[in-house]
Amino acid sequence: MTDLAALLEVADRAVDQAAELVTTMSLGKVTAKGDRDTVSEIDLAVEEKLRAFLLAETPEIGFLGEEHGASNEAGGALTWSLDPVDGTANLVNDMPLCGVSLGLVEGNRSVLGVIDLPFLGERYRGAEGQGAFRCEEPISPRRTTALKDAIVAIGDYAVGHNAESRNAPRLALTNLLATRAMRVRMLGSAATDLVWVAAGRLDASIALSNHPWDTAAGTAIAREAGARVMDWDGTPHTAASRATVVCAPGVAEEVVQVVQAVLKKDSVQV
Repeated sequence: MTDLAALLEVADRAVDQAAELVTTMSLGKVTAKGDRDTVSEIDLAVEEKLRAFLLAETPEIGFLGEEHGASNEAGGALTWSLDPVDGTANLVNDMPLCGVSLGLVEGNRSVLGVIDLPFLGERYRGAEGQGAFRCEEPISPRRTTALKDAIVAIGDYAVGHNAESRNAPRLALTNLLATRAMRVRMLGSAATDLVWVAAGRLDASIALSNHPWDTAAGTAIAREAGARVMDWDGTPHTAASRATVVCAPGVAEEVVQVVQAVLKKDSVQV
């Protein structure tokens, strides 16, 4: 049986090291890694440090990082999933909405997460059966019951290959939410979106993507806090999901209806 309490402590220590690097290290060289996408020396340093630390602490657990992919493929059911800086574009442009996101995936389900928003002084953590917390205080979603009263965050628009067609459903989603939600926000950090739903600052987060480094930690924390964590069609979210939809329970049905209205199964690439 997986000892999630012990692994949560390991993840906390790992993210301590990452947060220190993010707040003290010079940004250094910023390198293009594709169309309108960049990586900083901070991203690379954090991933290198945590990869080595987690290999030493938990050699039986695999590791997946955004910048350098998988290593330490131990063959077991558990994998650490790291976004060393979620919101690099924000960091590079001196905006404080960015964070370190470290999740643990068991099979195809996220079971543990630690997210640190170092420039806001906030640490979010949670694991199945262990509760969900912000700076040691329990968190829970808002009690909003209607989309017209909800603040909804959406994921970034696509860049790179086939971006124009991939953005068609994103633009349609933005347009539909603008007519139905109280406010629509694009914060540029999936980790921030997810933990702010968990903590009741947002009512919903919709991302038409499901990269494990972006979603593993935040979905685990949000689920443990009591949020609904779903795919585009309202089914439970897994590593194989097409989208990542996280909501306060009272608005989940309306949010899924909006997503379904613009994202028909197999009809568009996202």
